[in-house]
Amino acid sequence: MSIYPDSVLAQKEAVPAIYRNADFSLVPERFTKDLSVESSLINGRFADRRQALLADEDTVELIKAYTMTGDGVADAYAALIPQYGLQALIGMLEEACDKGIEALQNPPQELVDFIRHMEKTPDWLDMALVEQGAKEERINAATLFPFAIRGAFFATFLNKYTALPMAMTGALSGRLAAKRVFETASFFTTSTLPGALGRYGEGFKAAAKVRLMHSMVRFHAMSSDKWDFKTYGIPIPQVDQMPAGLIGVFILSQKVLKQGRTEFNAEERAILELARYRCYLLGLPEDLLAETPEGIMKLWLTRSATIRHGFDDATCGELIRQTMAADLRRNPSLWGAVENRLEQGFSKLFLLKNFCAGDADKARSIGVELSLSDWLAAFAALLLIVMKKATYKVLRRTPGLSAWSERRLIARVHTLLGRYGKADFVTDSAKYSHA
Repeated sequence: MSIYPDSVLAQKEAVPAIYRNADFSLVPERFTKDLSVESSLINGRFADRRQALLADEDTVELIKAYTMTGDGVADAYAALIPQYGLQALIGMLEEACDKGIEALQNPPQELVDFIRHMEKTPDWLDMALVEQGAKEERINAATLFPFAIRGAFFATFLNKYTALPMAMTGALSGRLAAKRVFETASFFTTSTLPGALGRYGEGFKAAAKVRLMHSMVRFHAMSSDKWDFKTYGIPIPQVDQMPAGLIGVFILSQKVLKQGRTEFNAEERAILELARYRCYLLGLPEDLLAETPEGIMKLWLTRSATIRHGFDDATCGELIRQTMAADLRRNPSLWGAVENRLEQGFSKLFLLKNFCAGDADKARSIGVELSLSDWLAAFAALLLIVMKKATYKVLRRTPGLSAWSERRLIARVHTLLGRYGKADFVTDSAKYSHA
C-alpha cells in the first residue's frame, strides 16, 4: 500500500518533466510525526498542543499528502518552458487572463486547463461576500500592510526546509529582496480593490502569474540535480503556500478563540471569504481552506507540528538579514524617511509577536533584535495605524462622507501600488544556487 494517495503519485505521469525523479516511496526528512524530534512548534505558544495534533491521524495524513503536492495545472504549463520559452508562456497567460482563452489562436492545452481551473467556481463561493471582505480589508491594505509586509515575509524564512526554495532562486539577495517584498505586497493589496478577484480583475491575473512563478521554481529545481528531494520533498508544496495566504485569518482565528467564540461574526466571515477565494485562485486545494477558527488553527498548527525544526544561519539567517536590510522606501519625501524607519521597527515587532511568541531571546537567536529605537518606532507605527484605521472606519459610517472616504481609500491603495512598482512574478533560473 502506498504511503501517499493516488493524487500524489499521479504527478509523475501527469507532469514527468518536473516529477520524473520524485521518489514517492519515501517521506522526506522535513516531515516528521515523531514526538522525540523537534518541530516548528518548538518553544512556541502552541508547543504543548503537538501531541494532540499528531494524534489526529486524518489531519496528519492530509498534511503529509499536501507536503508532497505541487500545482497540477500550473506545473503542466510551466513544463512547456523548453518548448515555448518563459516569456512566451507569460505573454500567453496574461493575454488569456485579460481577454479570455478564446482570444488566443491555438493555445496549448495546458494553458486551457490552467485557465479553466481558475475559472471554475467553487460551490461555497459567495462573490458578494468576497467583495465585502475586500472592502473590509481595504482599510488594512492602506494602513497596516505597508508596515507589516516585511514582518509577515519573515515567516517563510524561520525554517530551512521551507526557506530553501526562496534561497535557491537567489530572489532575496541584494536589491532583489525589496522587489520580492513589494511583489508580495502588491498581490495582496491588489486583491482588496473592487472587482479585483473577478474573472477579468487584476487580482485574478496576479494569482495566475504567482502560480506560474511557483511552478517555474519547481520545474527548474526538480529537473536539475540541485534539489535534494530526500531532504526537502517537493519545492513550494501546497502546505507551504497556505501560511502566506491565510496568515491574516490565522491571527484573526486566534483572536476569536481567545474571546471565547467558536464562529466568525459577519465582518470576519467576509474577510475569511476573501482569503479563501484568494487562496483558491492561487491553487490551494479546498481541503486546506477551513471555514472555522478552530479548523484554521488545526490545519496551520498540524503543518507546523510535522515540519522538522531546522534553522541554519547560511540559509535562514541570511534571508532574514537580506530582507531586513532591503530598502523599502519608495516615498522620496521627509515623511517617507520617517515611514521607512517606523516600518523597520514595526516589522521586527510583528515577527516577535506572531512568530516568536513574544520571546525576545528567540528573535535574537535568528538575527532579529529590537533596540530601544526599534521599540519606539514600532509603537509609533502602531499608534499611526490605529489612528488611521479608526478615521477610515468613522468616515465610512458617516452619512454624506461614506462614498467620498471610500474613493479616498481606493486612491490611497492605488498610490501604494504605484510605489510598490510593477510585479513581474518571475525567477531567473541562471541565478539558482545549489540546494
